Amino acid sequence: MNDPGFFGDSRNWVLIAFFLFFILFGRKLWGALAGLLDARAVAVRTELEEAAALRREAEALLADAKQKREAALADAKALIAGARAEAERLAAAAATEAEASARRREQMALDRIAAAEKAAVDDVRIAAAEAATIAARTVIAEGLSADADQRLIDGAIAALPGALRAA
Repeated sequence: MNDPGFFGDSRNWVLIAFFLFFILFGRKLWGALAGLLDARAVAVRTELEEAAALRREAEALLADAKQKREAALADAKALIAGARAEAERLAAAAATEAEASARRREQMALDRIAAAEKAAVDDVRIAAAEAATIAARTVIAEGLSADADQRLIDGAIAALPGALRAA
């Protein structure tokens, strides 16, 4: 068998070239690869820091939004409570005003009734006085003498203070 030897095999030459390549250029390749990896690590760290900063900012915005929501909710509750109180106050005022108006109308009706009663009584008194006057004229005209007239006038004058007190 014809053995070409170690240097006669092409696979061995590829292996030797491979090792020589890495011995000669390995440091440069390793430095370049390490530089690329370091740059990538720095970029990843920067992105992580930016992500952390964005997260902190988002959490702050969320907390601020929650606080504003709670403040708006409290304001809405206060507005609703104020509106309810105002509605109750207006309802009470309307009820009071309606009651006062009803009392005023009732009083006006009572005043009108009293005025009508007084007018009716006055009308009856006037009618009675006219009837009495007509009757007195008739009686006087038909048969009173001068002595009877004098006695009648004296009696009326004497009864006048008592009649005035009664009125």
